[in-house]
Amino acid sequence: MVESPPAGLPQGGHTRFEAVRLAMETYAPAPGWRRWLYEFLLFGFKQGWACLYGGMMLALLLGTFIFYPAEAPLHRYDFITIMAVLMQLVMLLLRLETWDEAKVIFAFHIVGTVMELFKTAVGSWVYPEPALLRIGGVPLFTGFMYACVGSYLARVWRIFDFRFTAFPPMLPLGLVATGIYINFFTHHWTIDLRWLLLAAIVWMFRGTWVHFRSWREHRRMPLLVGFLLVALFIWFAENIGTFARAWTYPGQQAGWQMVSLGKLTSWYLLMILSFALVAGLHRRQTPFAPDQIT
Repeated sequence: MVESPPAGLPQGGHTRFEAVRLAMETYAPAPGWRRWLYEFLLFGFKQGWACLYGGMMLALLLGTFIFYPAEAPLHRYDFITIMAVLMQLVMLLLRLETWDEAKVIFAFHIVGTVMELFKTAVGSWVYPEPALLRIGGVPLFTGFMYACVGSYLARVWRIFDFRFTAFPPMLPLGLVATGIYINFFTHHWTIDLRWLLLAAIVWMFRGTWVHFRSWREHRRMPLLVGFLLVALFIWFAENIGTFARAWTYPGQQAGWQMVSLGKLTSWYLLMILSFALVAGLHRRQTPFAPDQIT
């Protein structure tokens, strides 16, 4: 049994979204299909709100690709970096995001930038346009693209009031997440352990359910399915990003083509790494009931 908090109480920090959420959750449509439809629409609204920063970043990449003037004195990549910083500051100042979520995003900046420096050095992908705001061949806006994943996970956890059953202990989860991060580097020289790591993830989360509250009661799904759905949406976003030439893979330099579905394994592994970082924050700060994390 997963306990729900009293209806109407804001969860995990006060943001401007809370007032809107409370107003929407107090609305009571007629029973039957209208109630189901309302909960479905509310689910979509909350998901969109959780994706706010990621959606703005995608719009920025695509919008500058289409409309940014080639003769502008400021490089497009530098403009994207400046706008990404401003968007983050505005979200914090307007209380659209909490400071705890900002800490998660900062951690993703560090993790993502280090990976970018390595991956571009070995030729996994390139950033084809010039930039002044960069480290080596990596423009500084790349850290914000990783932060989009962290922002989504931190926000969706709070917005949907996540609860869990049969959650694995944090120590083995942290060890697997560390192994995933190391494998992103070492597979270039040694054996690629991604399938072994994926098998460990499936075993670890085989009985884990995530309970999420769209409206007045918690629904549930297997957490492994939730990871897959998020990884799939990241793959869609990756296709938009490469189409907008935010970065290109070796096979895309002669012309854009869709990213292989094989990249889903990489995004699935990144999801576990991202989830472990966010789970560590909530483990320290959220009073889980005994049946939520065991």
